[in-house]
Amino acid sequence: QVQLVESGGGLVQAGGSLRLSCAVSGRYVMGWFRQAPGKEREAVAAIGLQSDNRTYADSVKGRFTISRDNAKNTVYLQMNSLKPEDTAVYYCAADTHGSWCGVKWYRAAEYDAWGQGIQVTVSS
Repeated sequence: QVQLVESGGGLVQAGGSLRLSCAVSGRYVMGWFRQAPGKEREAVAAIGLQSDNRTYADSVKGRFTISRDNAKNTVYLQMNSLKPEDTAVYYCAADTHGSWCGVKWYRAAEYDAWGQGIQVTVSS
């Protein structure tokens, strides 16, 4: 089974930065999702196999950057200029069967392997 292990969450003040990491036992199209208290899970960002395709939710464009280091089998989410509204549990996810073309990156159903979730809290 594909393994995804997340790290790097924590508590920061508004305007601060965090970097989330997701170690993956393979190379796949990857996404980041988040779920805030009382809300549904929402897509944050996604990246293709060779970083040639990257996309973001409008709410994080210009502040978050998704990247990958295939030599280390790791996907990252760099989060800058954090806002209290970014507070959520963040999940990395892998599409173990597909490629970028035709992928609806914002649909959780596209992904079949998930990390354990990690808390990000941004104080005002």
